[in-house]
Amino acid sequence: MTEQVRREAIRVIGVGNAWRGDDAVGLLAARRLRDQLDSSIEVMEAEGDGLALLDLMEGANHVLLIDAIKGGGRPGTCVRLDVSTECRWGPVVPSSTHAMGIAESIELARALDRLPKQVVVYGVEIESVESGAPLSPAVCDGLDLVVEMVMKDIERTGCTNCI
Repeated sequence: MTEQVRREAIRVIGVGNAWRGDDAVGLLAARRLRDQLDSSIEVMEAEGDGLALLDLMEGANHVLLIDAIKGGGRPGTCVRLDVSTECRWGPVVPSSTHAMGIAESIELARALDRLPKQVVVYGVEIESVESGAPLSPAVCDGLDLVVEMVMKDIERTGCTNCI
């Protein structure tokens, strides 16, 4: 089995709002990853309501979600949470400028038995979601780090069942 065939089941989804400052970090990470990953790994962007994530995750075995978080940590700090088997949010709260964020979407998918085999959330601690603002300098650093984290996870595994 070739490396490309083994990786086809991975889907990367960047979540955010391009017009709300640091909340754009997930979208920007997805764009960078799209440029760096081969075409066997799907990379998508989700700017709408979190309910759309149910459809975006559909058909993938392994989903890597990238989003802004608000957990009281230092802006730009990155975390990795495997939420495949249970809710593990702890003090980390995915930041959403919509009525339904990724935490609620993941738990709804779990309740509806529509959660992919593995879901990993990469979060970047944000500073501001001011309308029209650019990314803060700390979150720019976090953007670089989260892209590196996702790339290393994908490269390290070589297969889709051990992300």
